[in-house]
Amino acid sequence: MAMKRTLDTVRCWFDSASPSTGSSLLRVLPFIAIHAGCLGVLWVGASVELAALAAALFALRMFAVTAFYHRYFSHRAFRTSRAMQFVFAVLGASAVQRGPLWWASHHRHHHAHADRPADAHSALQHGFAWSHAGWFLSRENFATRHELVADLARFPELRFLDRYDALVPALLAASLYAAGGLEYLVWGFCVSTVALWHATFTINSLAHRFGRRRYATRDDSRNNLWLALLTFGEGWHNNHHHYPGAARQGFYWWEVDLSWYGLKLLAALGLVRELRTVPAAVREARRA
Repeated sequence: MAMKRTLDTVRCWFDSASPSTGSSLLRVLPFIAIHAGCLGVLWVGASVELAALAAALFALRMFAVTAFYHRYFSHRAFRTSRAMQFVFAVLGASAVQRGPLWWASHHRHHHAHADRPADAHSALQHGFAWSHAGWFLSRENFATRHELVADLARFPELRFLDRYDALVPALLAASLYAAGGLEYLVWGFCVSTVALWHATFTINSLAHRFGRRRYATRDDSRNNLWLALLTFGEGWHNNHHHYPGAARQGFYWWEVDLSWYGLKLLAALGLVRELRTVPAAVREARRA
């Protein structure tokens, strides 16, 4: 069934009879093109400077996805000003994972239906390929689930970023090209973005399959140290499904959560406030 779902998705990418959400190719071709752009390293070569650029943009945008798109927009795990909310949305949009409303709406849907048939990216239900990237490229998941993000959709600036979700990535790519030519475009945009994509996608495809279950949640979420290191704390996924509203996903001091440390720094600087933590009773309850 999982293989059939994946093959059906690939066929739909090239089906010109698209529904109201638009042609699948408009979404799929950029995804393919950015992957192909990584081959540019064969022409521009490699250097410490270029690798550092790719790593820095990976780190900044991973933090934007995990701390802002996930913990703020999806779960409202802390508060901030409207101006900083917009800055967070722009940084999140630079990760080329669509707009803040789209991201939050699909993530909220995931929590409501985790590892059940309606879960759009459940590896348990739909297999690895679909959960990793197939769902993201499928026409059926292109639209924002506006009914799930009414709290965010009241801000016109967020609706703008969501509607024109290619704008910020395009500006980032153009800025990199202007700053350092093809070398910066290949390493700073293509290589960094592809690494960021697949690191983020592992939380869908791997964090519900590999790791340890501390809590008896209704889904199959797992805690995985290696995924936590790769995704700045998102790998403590069983913790997160046990108590989704916390700004901290590494519940204990030894559970490395880089996004939590970053949010603590932003709080110290006065840029965010009211970081929601995990009550001791919740942390110690419902052991698997």
